Amino acid sequence: MHRLAFAILLLIFSSYIYANNPHYERLAANTQTIILHETSDQAASYIEYAAIAENVAWLFSMSRRLEKYMPDLIEREDFLRTVYYEATRAGLDPQLILSVIQVESGFKKYAVSHAGARGYMQVMPFWVSVIGHQDHNLFHLRMNLRYGCTILRHYLDKENGDYFRALGRYNGSLGEASYPQLVFNKWQTTWRNTSL
Repeated sequence: MHRLAFAILLLIFSSYIYANNPHYERLAANTQTIILHETSDQAASYIEYAAIAENVAWLFSMSRRLEKYMPDLIEREDFLRTVYYEATRAGLDPQLILSVIQVESGFKKYAVSHAGARGYMQVMPFWVSVIGHQDHNLFHLRMNLRYGCTILRHYLDKENGDYFRALGRYNGSLGEASYPQLVFNKWQTTWRNTSL
């Protein structure tokens, strides 16, 4: 009983200490299971992509916009299929995820922040130890996107659909406007899909 009371007090106290820093917040058991058992470095296959894609025009439209960041067509299409698949799977707008990636890493697969966040979506390594498996590599395409989309979905649910607050939590800057505004600007200008 004392351990439970201590754990609750510790959890409450730690939420105040880490208010504006990215940190672990417990995910639902089914989310942990999905990350643990369904991640790989493989891009989403054409079959997986086609099973959820409503219109392949999205792929062509986004591919043209992404070309300056990823000149190789095969790499670019693998990347976009995976973004679309993982974002849609998590109930997120793929253009939002492209915006987050552009702001977080500039589409650099091996980006590492000063805080140690890794890959396209700048996932903090502590997520691997608490919701994943020790052999998960955050520089792998699908692994990084699976983690990033799952974490952002978690924060969006926690904030009752408030994108501003969810993005602030994702970036560890809750309450500050600069990061969410950067993402919103990219989402509405660069990645807005007007072709569909």
